[in-house]
Amino acid sequence: LQYLSGFGNEHVSEDPRCPGALPEGQNNPQVCPYGLYAEQLSGSAFTCPRPTNKRSWLYRILPSVCHKPFKPLEEGHLTHDWDEIEPDPNQLRWKPFEIPKAPKNKMDFVSGLHTLCGAGEPRGRNGIAVHIFVCNTSMIDRCLYNSDGDFLIVPQQGKLLITTEFGKMLVEPNEICVIQQGMRFSVEVFGETRGYILEVYGAHFELPDLGPIGANGLANPRDFLVPVAWYEDRQVPGGYTVISKYQGKLFAAQQDYSPFNVVAWHGNYTPYKYHLEKFMVINAVAFDHADPSIFTVLTAKTTRAGVALADFVIFPPRWGVANNTFRPPYYHRNCMSEFMGLIKGHYEAKEEGFQPGGGSLHSMMTPHGPDADCFDKASKAKLEPERVADGTMAFMFESSLSLAVTKWGLQTSNRLDKNYYKCWEPLKSHFNPKSK
Repeated sequence: LQYLSGFGNEHVSEDPRCPGALPEGQNNPQVCPYGLYAEQLSGSAFTCPRPTNKRSWLYRILPSVCHKPFKPLEEGHLTHDWDEIEPDPNQLRWKPFEIPKAPKNKMDFVSGLHTLCGAGEPRGRNGIAVHIFVCNTSMIDRCLYNSDGDFLIVPQQGKLLITTEFGKMLVEPNEICVIQQGMRFSVEVFGETRGYILEVYGAHFELPDLGPIGANGLANPRDFLVPVAWYEDRQVPGGYTVISKYQGKLFAAQQDYSPFNVVAWHGNYTPYKYHLEKFMVINAVAFDHADPSIFTVLTAKTTRAGVALADFVIFPPRWGVANNTFRPPYYHRNCMSEFMGLIKGHYEAKEEGFQPGGGSLHSMMTPHGPDADCFDKASKAKLEPERVADGTMAFMFESSLSLAVTKWGLQTSNRLDKNYYKCWEPLKSHFNPKSK
């Protein structure tokens, strides 16, 4: 597979089977090359300031409007009903989410979507949702597009071959991809597959501002990859199903051809992927523990400066060198909501109970921090340069919204670790008023 590089760039791409498919000098000629149809996909209001204006022009064999009417489709465990169960402010942790076994229980990417928590709602264009996906079969003659917002997809087990209107991307564990609002895509898998999704309504993901860090660091723009144009001119007499996620519900429409019939495209509104190993880590080199915001890969901003609708933060392999410092994450209470997942390895603050394919949620102002064993080891450790998190990749979805957990998350999934709170019970008082 080939890719174009650069975050938010103005890209151009045409399938090499049809050279010259992109019109020259204009977007919408009276007759397009090869008899194609011109179609614009807008990711922002037409009148947005130029730095935030997002759109791409697609040149396709048939326009996407050629489909039968949409009809409701069973949503399964996909929801944005945040009132279906009473709120729970406790520290929450989930064991690895179970993947159904094929062929007895076939499940593709869409049928395997399970909403874990979220806040806000798509009609008001302000909110987020955290979903878990588990699947064991590929989407066959089915595609999905999200009318509500953007999907940031984090595969944890199994690779995804994602076909989009812009081309194909292979996304493996330790990589992420973003499918932005309105983009049609289909997911092919190669066995039992699992991962996490951060969905945002009303904002697109951006690279965080660097401020005093300077011009370079964190996720570098050139490391983001965009697929190149690829088309199939395929008729589907039995019916191709186009699924729309609209106002939190699923709808399906039938058409007689593959939607991946884009011969060429240009613009700055595209799907993209990124490998987490390319992240340039910034860290403390003198004393104390820097805030986790230094590990932000992508952010979806609100209108309040410095306050994110959602941040995607990672905790990659790095050196720990701080002097006279308790090096693991400190105990804290946060005005933000923190959902954590683990792609591989052992997270430094909770090496035993927090497992790959599971997750945790620490809600607004709910205290959390290292377990008793981690505190004891780190308090007695010899402070010398050490590698932290080798072989590990943990991440966090952090939001300024107060997240509600779904009934599936708290009950139906049957993966909630009801003994999570016990990891802090062995903590003892070391207070001695006679010793400083």
